[in-house]
Amino acid sequence: MKAYVFPGQGAQFSGMGKDVHQASEEAKKLFEQANEILGFNITNIMFTGSDEELKETRVTQPAIFLHSVALFKALDNPKPDMVAGHSLGEFSALVANGVLNFEDGLKLVSQRAEAMQKACDLKPSTMAAILGLEDDIVEAVCADVDGTVVAANYNCPGQLIISGGVEAVKEACERLKERGAKRALVLPVGGAFHSPLMEPAREELAAAIEGTTFNNPTCPIYQNVNTFATTDPDMIKENLLFQLTAPVKWTQSVQNMLADGATRFIEVGPGKVLQGLVKKIDRSTATESAVI
Repeated sequence: MKAYVFPGQGAQFSGMGKDVHQASEEAKKLFEQANEILGFNITNIMFTGSDEELKETRVTQPAIFLHSVALFKALDNPKPDMVAGHSLGEFSALVANGVLNFEDGLKLVSQRAEAMQKACDLKPSTMAAILGLEDDIVEAVCADVDGTVVAANYNCPGQLIISGGVEAVKEACERLKERGAKRALVLPVGGAFHSPLMEPAREELAAAIEGTTFNNPTCPIYQNVNTFATTDPDMIKENLLFQLTAPVKWTQSVQNMLADGATRFIEVGPGKVLQGLVKKIDRSTATESAVI
């Protein structure tokens, strides 16, 4: 069974999407449509923008979504048996399985990015990568630190991202090093994604999601929040919204996809991050990049 997976923030690079744009007329139309919907020329930023420009949340999220969806639409008759996306990638996955159309998906991604940026501006916050510790140790240390710091991304065994206020994250990193973490590295991000500090963004996005049509999917999605096969549009909406303040349970999602029969993971979008994570979760699983 084929599992199509879609990357999230951090996969961007200058020149992204250019090959898809050149190879597919349908993709080219989506890029033009995106420029109109967003009100700025995201195509130019993706093709020639600096790393700094691409790092801006309001640019990064629509850019990765656009790249992923344009690539998926350009594939020769893709037929996923299941889909999943890492954080932002859930929106791309929901276009791939027919729950959202491209225009609605892009509008939601843009609104999500703006809402998250506003939440980031309210309080100094950050994230950190913790390598080489069991999840329960990381969770226990975070729970014992004053202030807001939580487990945010369960990427693969031995790799967990924490998220919260700047001082609380730094304190947690120091304690986790003492507990034997191979690395505890504060990341160059502008906010505490997938933590309670994103609550203002969740509230802002709720109305937008509620006002958007969610169709019945062509195949199940394994969402970050609940990790198992989901086909109910109302549950999909709810999970998408709570994803902003809840952790990305990628390890558990992949494990459930494997248990349900996934034999090939096809990454659709910029980079190969998810293929690497899938291999760390199950070394024997076949992974590949989607190519036109």
